[in-house]
Parts: sequence; C-alpha cells; structure tokens
Amino acid sequence: MMREERDRSLEYWEQIFEETRELKIQTDDWLDEFDSIIRGCSKPVLDLGCGFGNDTLALMQKGKQVIACDQCENALSNLRRNLPDVYETKRANMLDGLPFADDSFEVVIADLCLHYFTKADTLHILDEIRRVLVSGGHLFVRVNSINDVNYGACQGEEIEHHLYLNADGCLKRFFDEADIREIFGAFETVFLREERMMRYAADKYLFRIVMRKK
Repeated sequence: MMREERDRSLEYWEQIFEETRELKIQTDDWLDEFDSIIRGCSKPVLDLGCGFGNDTLALMQKGKQVIACDQCENALSNLRRNLPDVYETKRANMLDGLPFADDSFEVVIADLCLHYFTKADTLHILDEIRRVLVSGGHLFVRVNSINDVNYGACQGEEIEHHLYLNADGCLKRFFDEADIREIFGAFETVFLREERMMRYAADKYLFRIVMRKK
C-alpha cells in the first residue's frame, strides 16, 4: 500500500471512530462454536484490528486476557474508556509488522480487518500472524464475501482480482472460497463457511474462517 493510501485510510478510520465514540459495543456469537479452543489457551488472545471492541468484550466475557490492537488511536481510546479492565492495548499498523515476539499467541482474532489490502500486503500480514502464533495455534477470521452486495461488493475501480478502490479512496477486498484457499494457503483450514449477519440494519455476507498454523 502506498504512503498516500495508508494516510488516507488512517484518516478515514480515525474520523469514523471519532464520530462513533458513543456507539455501544455489540457482541455476537461467531466465536462460540470454538469455545473450547479459546477457553483452553493459556496466553493472552490478540485481537487484531479491534475497532469498536466487540470481540475484545466477547473474549473478556469468556475470561480471557486480551491484547487489543488497532492502527487508530481513537479506536483504542474509545475501547479503553468502555473496557477499562482490558489487559493491554497496542497501537500498530499491520503493514509494519506485528510488534510481538515469535510464538507469542495461541489464538489470534482478525475480524473484518483483513480485506483492505493488496494481495502482497495481505500475504505479508498473514506471514506476521503465523510468526507470532505458536505451532498449532489458531487464527479466527471474518472477511467480506463477493456476495456482500449491501456493502458494495465489486463496486469501484478493480485494481486487483476482487480488490476495489472505492469512492472514498480506500481499498476493499471481497473474497470467494477460491481466494481464501489461495491467500490463506500457508495455514491448515479448520473451518470455512459463507454466512450472513445483520450489520447496521442490513444483511452482510462474509466468510467465517478458522485456520491452524501448520
């Protein structure tokens, strides 16, 4: 991602989290099916691109220590205000690598945060996630589906296969199953299913994915 695009993306998300600072955290049950994996891990869980803190809260409710990580200071300040007992917050841009040692985590969450990048950048981020995961560790992911029509699937200028430059100048990727199996190919697939969720009063189509570090 070019510096101009990175700056534009950061400015966009800082504004979003400033405008929605009073938004109530809302959890959903997407992680519950794999409760035994999450509750069984002994290390803190890494919540990448934590955003509003929805998954951080869900994980804390499961009794886990959570390191909430985001590029936006507004997101992290909102999260600390709403969840003052969070184990740790860390400001970092995934494109710069993850500021953690090798084998630091048994579980990493990346919920709706891995579909904003070129293929090369996505592969770099996934390499970093593999690095910080222990052998046999799990990555829990949700990404946009190409069927996500209510949220602009396949709209804008297509600059790579299924990657679009939209009207606000930001990148957004939409996946099909073949994309996922190719891009996440360095991991072992544990679970992969296209699903529908309600988001901001409209249907959202996404893939729910669980990967294991080989």
